Amino acid sequence: MPQKATFYHAGCPVCVSAEQGLAHALDPAQYDVEVVHLGDVPGRIAEAEAAGVASVPALVIAGRRDTPLLKAMR
Repeated sequence: MPQKATFYHAGCPVCVSAEQGLAHALDPAQYDVEVVHLGDVPGRIAEAEAAGVASVPALVIAGRRDTPLLKAMR
């Protein structure tokens, strides 16, 4: 069963580029990716903050921003 991944962004060119390059590059067999444009749905900002998002773009996997996958990418 795929892990939930949420990509938060604000619609700026950097965010859109990151969405195209990262969020859509994840294997759909392993990750169920939801893209959230916080400018369109500001009610989800608190959700993003609770997951550890301090700035966008940000990718949250399995409810946590700081995951082993992201640590390996640093």
